[in-house]
Amino acid sequence: MRKFIVCVVSLLVVVVALFGQNDVVTFKKEVSSAFVWGQDSPGGAISSITQDPLTGDSIPTLSYAGIRVSSRMGFERVGRGQVGDFLGDSTTIVNNTSSIISVSYGGISVDGHAAPPLSVSPSENHLSKRDAEKRTTVVGLGTLHCFTTGFLSGENFFSANHSSERFAVDAGREVTISSVVRDPRNYGVRCSVAGCYPTGTIRYFLTVNSQDYVFVWPGRSIAYCGK
Repeated sequence: MRKFIVCVVSLLVVVVALFGQNDVVTFKKEVSSAFVWGQDSPGGAISSITQDPLTGDSIPTLSYAGIRVSSRMGFERVGRGQVGDFLGDSTTIVNNTSSIISVSYGGISVDGHAAPPLSVSPSENHLSKRDAEKRTTVVGLGTLHCFTTGFLSGENFFSANHSSERFAVDAGREVTISSVVRDPRNYGVRCSVAGCYPTGTIRYFLTVNSQDYVFVWPGRSIAYCGK
């Protein structure tokens, strides 16, 4: 019986080790298939920062093989008497290649919590009474200061109803695509005499052709564009 137990334990150790190795391999494959800002590697995308000439805000950029992807992010409160915050992003894709490229939505997570994109309506008047009060699944573009002030672009959107939509970018052209999510945490913003900013880390990515471009935003680096 003792020999049998020893054999079973040994077998379990081998199985766990094998599965652990598979998990590591899978993780490495996932990491190697993405360009992550600030984690440059030989043969990969190059990270850089440009400055907005009007606001002075930093805009992280990833460049690879004639494709340049830059992202900016802002946040604002949901509204008076309501808990939560909106996180908005605008990503510009410049195609300096000789071929058409496709751009599709990737995802966004806030401190590891997935945050699906909201449906975007041109104005608050287009919202149902329930959504206008709760603003949990649909948001009126005309009520978001990040967009009405021009800090983020309202030109194209990934939204809940069209999150699988693909945008085509012709050779020598560029397109800017935005999305809006609600912070899945009830209290994700910290305020002090220096100002307010989201806590934690926000990870956002989109896919250009078959390549993921990932931007990692520490909460302190996200601009407040509300009022």
